[in-house]
Amino acid sequence: MEQEYRRTRTTVSLIHYHFVFCPRSRRKVLVNKVEERFKQLVAEICQENDWIIVAMEVMPDHCHLFLNGLPTDSPSDIMARVKGVTSRRLRQEFNHLVHLQSLWTHSFFVSTAGNVSSDTINRYVEAQKTRG
Repeated sequence: MEQEYRRTRTTVSLIHYHFVFCPRSRRKVLVNKVEERFKQLVAEICQENDWIIVAMEVMPDHCHLFLNGLPTDSPSDIMARVKGVTSRRLRQEFNHLVHLQSLWTHSFFVSTAGNVSSDTINRYVEAQKTRG
């Protein structure tokens, strides 16, 4: 998974987030046309926010989303936007989801990943004192 660093006027970054999130009560609602539309919506949201989808896998009762984000967007902000927009739009577009108060649980899993291991960064930081 080799990717180039992203540059803005004030930052250089390479931030990958792995998210896992589930519908309320682990309902198996992410199937068929709902799954297709969900993927389209996530792609639109990511494009609008300048997030790059590295990988996405949708299971009937949960979703794995691996994306490259910017340092100005926290994982909580990313999940709030993805869950908020998809919940609202999917419940508007699919009658069998209308009765749900909210499509998603409040919780999610997030982990970071990058091109360099934690051990490598630790050794680099510790070596800074020995540099001239």
